[in-house]
Formats: sequence, structure tokens, C-alpha cells
Amino acid sequence: MLSRVAESLYWISRYIERTDGMLRMLKINYAASQDAVSEFSWSPVIRIFCGPNWAGFNGSEFNSREVLLYMVTEKRNPNSIINIVTQVRENARSVQDHITKDVWQCLNEYYHTVKDPKLNAMLQKEDPISVLDILIKQGMLFYGTTEITMPRNEGSSFMRIGKYLERSIQSVNILDSKFGSVDHNPDLLTNATYWKHLLLSIGGYELYLKTYRQGFEAENVLEQVVLNKEFPRSVIYSLNHLNRYFERLKEDGQIYNAANLVFLIGRLQSKVKYSSTKGMKKGDLHIYLAEIKTELYSIGNAINQTCFNLS
Repeated sequence: MLSRVAESLYWISRYIERTDGMLRMLKINYAASQDAVSEFSWSPVIRIFCGPNWAGFNGSEFNSREVLLYMVTEKRNPNSIINIVTQVRENARSVQDHITKDVWQCLNEYYHTVKDPKLNAMLQKEDPISVLDILIKQGMLFYGTTEITMPRNEGSSFMRIGKYLERSIQSVNILDSKFGSVDHNPDLLTNATYWKHLLLSIGGYELYLKTYRQGFEAENVLEQVVLNKEFPRSVIYSLNHLNRYFERLKEDGQIYNAANLVFLIGRLQSKVKYSSTKGMKKGDLHIYLAEIKTELYSIGNAINQTCFNLS
């Protein structure tokens, strides 16, 4: 497979995973903002997905509709849903021979849905939850269509590598943001609603209720999101699958000179696997999560250099 084709498939999957995480976070936070007794700040959400510099944002971080417009349909925001989905469609267009017709139609429909001017009007005047649900379903349609129509070849492996790398980065970013807020407001540590919203935003609420019977505790939330092998959005689950699909590519002879990448993935997988919540909390949790994130970025850079010939 040509490196440019592999790169496009990898980024299609990373971008879709990013939009899914953003939309779920926006939905849960909008619901939380409606129940807040004081002003609800969106700054942690914007920082997670847009970085410290909020390019093109001229509104108030306390105005939910302004933030949603910025995050979903603002073309001046390079990390908005509309810009990310446009990138997805361009990547898909360039590799139409390597994806099924159903996958192309699914992504094309997603693009036209988010480009529809009615979407902007609905975010301003109607219930934003309904808009976010429409877009979330488009992402779910992509996951299902890819699962049942894409052949299990090297292209599929690159797509899954992109998905699980992006997912693990998101989980670490969200944890770091949430526990960072606890440092500034210790009362959040025992706030059940705070941890419930975190779990809802990453689809882990139901599993948590079935796994932990003693209520919402920060240490249990940390354990589930980092160490639970059965939770699809946990860091260890994503790393295990990242390693699985990379090994598949290596065995099929699709990757050469991969020693450094093998080392980076194996080292991080072992580091997380043999961690404990007590060990994380005994040290500085922020430092631990920052180290995990740095190593994930190193893996991403190594994938670019090894698989896509990018320096």
C-alpha cells in the first residue's frame, strides 16, 4: 500500500474519532450547563479540543450557544467539527479506490450534514442537543459501516491504529483537565455529579455503575479510564489494540525499520499496564498523565516517520 494512501486512511479514522469525542463532550457539558446554579465555564472543554489559543473565538466562555457555534460550525476555528469533517472528506476523496462505496457515501453525507446552513440556525434558536445527536449518529454510522463493509487488510489496520491513538490521547486529555480542576477546587473531589458527567462524556457511565457499587469516587473513575481492559475508551484498552494492529501490519510485511516504533508502543503499554491508581495519586497525577501524553505524541510522530515517510 502506498504511504499516502495509508496516511489518508489513518487520518480519516483519527479525525472521526476526534469529532465523536468532541460532540459527546459538548452534549454532556451543555446538559450540565443547564443545571448549573452559577455561571458555567466552557474553557476546560475548549482547551481540550482547541488548545490554549482559541483562534477566532470572540464570544464569552460562559455563553453556551456561542461556544457551541465556535466548536461546531465556526470556519475560523481550525479544530471545529465543520473543518475536521471537511478534512475527512478530502482524505476520503483521495482514496476512494481503497474504501468501500458505503464508507464514501457515509462520509459524504456527514460532510453535507455539517455544511447545511440549517445546522447553524438550529444551534442558535433550537435545542442544541438535537443538533449534536444528529452529528453523533453520523459518526456512529461511519463506525458501523466501516465495521461491516471494509475488508480486514492493511488499510483497515491503519484506520484502527489512527482510531485508538486518537482515543487514548483524548482520554488522557480529559482526565488531566478534570483532575486539574480538582486541584483548584478540592470540593469537586467528592462531587458525584462532576464525576458522573465525566463518565457520561466518554460513554463509561453504565459500566462504572456495574463495576463499582460504592458510588462515584475519583480513584475509581481514574482506574476505569486508565486501567480497565474492558472499557473501550480506557487508555490500556486503546494501547492494547494499537499494539495489536501494528503487530498485524508488521507481520504482513507492511512496515520496515520499525524497531523504534515497536519499542515506543511496548514501553508505554507496559508503563500503563503495571501502573496502579495508588501509585498515580502518590506521585503527581498531572506529571504522570503528561508523561503518557508525551509518549503518545512520540508514537504518533514515529508512525509518521516510519509508515508515511514524514520527518
